[in-house]
Amino acid sequence: MAKRQDTKKFFENLSGAGKSIGVLTSGGDAQGMNAAVRAVVRMGIYVGAKVYFVHEGYQGMVDGGDNIEEASWESVSSMLQVGGTVIGSARCKEFRSHEGRLKAAHHLVQRDITNLCVIGGDGSLTGANLFREEWSGLLEELVQQGLIDEKAAQNNSELHIVGMVGSIDNDFCGTDMTIGTDSALHRIIEVVDAIMTTAQSHQRTFVLEVMGRHCGYLALVSALACGADWVLIPEMPPEDGWEEQMCQKLSESRSRGSRLNIIIVAEGAIDRQGKAITVNNVKDNRADKKRLNIIIVAEGAIDSHNKPITTDHIKELVVSCLGFDTRVTILGHVQRGGTPSAFDRILASRMGVEAVLALLEASASTPACVVSLCGNQAVRLPLMECVQMTQDVQKAMDEKNFEEAVRLRGRSFENNLNTYKLLSYRKADSELPNSSFNVAVLNVGAPAAGMNAAVRSAVRVGITEGHKMFAVNDGFEGFYKGQIKEIKWGDVGGWTGQGGSILGTKRTLPAKHLDKIAEQIRIHNINALLVIGGFEAFLGVMELSAAREKYNEFCVPMVMVPATVSNNIPGSDLSIGADTALNAITDTCDRIKQSASGTKRRVFIIETMGGYCGYLASVGGLAAGADAVYIYEEPFDIRDLQSNVEHLTEKMKTGIQRGLVLRNENSNENFTTDFIYQLYSEEGKGVFDCRKNVLGHMQQGGAPSPFDRNFGTKIAAKAIQWISRKLKESYKEGKVFANTEDTACLLGMRRRAMVFQPVVQLKDQTDFVHRIPKEQWWLKLRPLMKILAKYKTSYDVSDSGQLEHVTRVRPKKVD
Repeated sequence: MAKRQDTKKFFENLSGAGKSIGVLTSGGDAQGMNAAVRAVVRMGIYVGAKVYFVHEGYQGMVDGGDNIEEASWESVSSMLQVGGTVIGSARCKEFRSHEGRLKAAHHLVQRDITNLCVIGGDGSLTGANLFREEWSGLLEELVQQGLIDEKAAQNNSELHIVGMVGSIDNDFCGTDMTIGTDSALHRIIEVVDAIMTTAQSHQRTFVLEVMGRHCGYLALVSALACGADWVLIPEMPPEDGWEEQMCQKLSESRSRGSRLNIIIVAEGAIDRQGKAITVNNVKDNRADKKRLNIIIVAEGAIDSHNKPITTDHIKELVVSCLGFDTRVTILGHVQRGGTPSAFDRILASRMGVEAVLALLEASASTPACVVSLCGNQAVRLPLMECVQMTQDVQKAMDEKNFEEAVRLRGRSFENNLNTYKLLSYRKADSELPNSSFNVAVLNVGAPAAGMNAAVRSAVRVGITEGHKMFAVNDGFEGFYKGQIKEIKWGDVGGWTGQGGSILGTKRTLPAKHLDKIAEQIRIHNINALLVIGGFEAFLGVMELSAAREKYNEFCVPMVMVPATVSNNIPGSDLSIGADTALNAITDTCDRIKQSASGTKRRVFIIETMGGYCGYLASVGGLAAGADAVYIYEEPFDIRDLQSNVEHLTEKMKTGIQRGLVLRNENSNENFTTDFIYQLYSEEGKGVFDCRKNVLGHMQQGGAPSPFDRNFGTKIAAKAIQWISRKLKESYKEGKVFANTEDTACLLGMRRRAMVFQPVVQLKDQTDFVHRIPKEQWWLKLRPLMKILAKYKTSYDVSDSGQLEHVTRVRPKKVD
């Protein structure tokens, strides 16, 4: 408790009184920029600072006048769900000149703005840093020219810069994700999913070109998320003979009876040596059982001769060599458009608040910093270190040192690339390692979007590692009933985009059926288990682990991968399926709020799923801009409800005349959704009316989001590689025997790393009665949501304030 009081005192000391903050968006627009602007404005006003919009980026700063406008709390209302940037963005040549920067400095000093929050790409942030370095000289010139007096120069002697990276390309080093990337992936995957459904009727190949400039991130992750057959990106130019390899793969894929192939090409792809791509000498193979091929091309992709690879090159190649009916789709600016995803709204909101804290703590000796995402944590990094590394990537690519370019891109890019390589090509049986191990995969608990992507990844990586993979239908219930069969590479084709659980999943626990499950393990000679699921999966692995003393059959490596919309698994910050559910909640809240646009003064009460875990309600509330969120983890009483009603009554007196309240389904036994609806209706009578909505199972359904597809794919691949290591370690005298704690693990994301944790050690971290972890990281986001809804609260900033260095971003591998 003492620590909390100290933290609160620390936060209160960060006063913005007397300070002015300018916020601008520069360069290409990206979904989520508005959420960042909103967070900066509201956090700035909350701490007592004045906040100014700088319209049209640096151009507005150079032009001054009405382009620099003071922001109010209400001026950023309804901004959260809007794509692009409502304060405008422009590429400004004038700011690149000394005279342009002199004008910009004059316009800022006129309003006493000495804190700038710049949301843009590396060019925008580099310009901001140069502006800061020149600041004192610019002030001297302004004094000499008589445009400002000495007192104004003294009062504005220091310029502080904090950057946030807004770019769909995700090409900035030092951060795992930039604002807008996840939303762009949503647009790409929406298009790919739509193409798949229409193309099932025709025997066609599809070539897709995606954006990304000189970075292949969008192409690479969309290839992972849709199970593309081939991807061409700048960081991994194909070797000589790639044309033949690609056509052979497409042909083999069709001959196996698969109905779907995808090729993704990065815009501007080139080869390594600078020679033209030809389609000669490529074997013509017209085996044509596969109905569809899709090829995705990333902007900036190159081949082994440093020559650009275009969608037309690919089309010509496929038509000439295979005779396949081929179509090209160039996504273009569709990728920049649309509403921001839940991930981008939350990321931008966290970044915006962190940026204001960084500005409040900045001193003359503090370098300009950029707020970044590392794993699941917001960190501050020196801006120019990140810019330098970003430039080093391009330099490495120019020098054809592609391995170094991939390394410099960072761990997120490297992990995606390694996973894609694992899954992209099926080796011939003669090339596979000689393994005699059988590995079973099963889903347990409620369905979660992304489970199928995880199963597909596990099966294909397992086969690549030389194992024989077995699928268990209907969880532990199917296990004891013997619903077990071998599953092959082609059996999981097209699974990444499928919602629910194709294997089938049940909540049945194994404890009552241990004899029969042990018998099935003997019959099928199962040497390892991968359990993908929710809290029941966690309990199931614990029960099997505990039964090892009695049953030798359970002395095999077993690992659990968390997959549940509730995100209530101890040992992991995130679960497969939670992001899809958050997007469902956010989309629904957007529509519900929009329904009130023609109706004045209305409050919506919305019930979310999650059991006793308030993750969906809290983080969904942050993404949707909720006024209040009720959860089990933060007890509330009638006085809190009354306070919230009064808060909304005051809000209705402003220009914002609608409210949004979220309630977790098990937040309180007595204060039900109906009770809260009736209370708000009665207490708000004459001021606002109420509507309620129970979202129900729509949160569990639907196609998985790009994040869940990617997360499921990578975490399952890592789990199988762990199983392979443990099988080798525990194979003695002709059999597998693993009975130590570290051979029954949960694989979860903890802050910045993926960690294998023995399930036995997670017992003390678990509230088994309410099926939630005892400590949950996202509770730290609750005050942030309250601040952005204009509630006075304490905000734990104990994790903030540490300026790190780029070299520290790469964590050690944790086994």
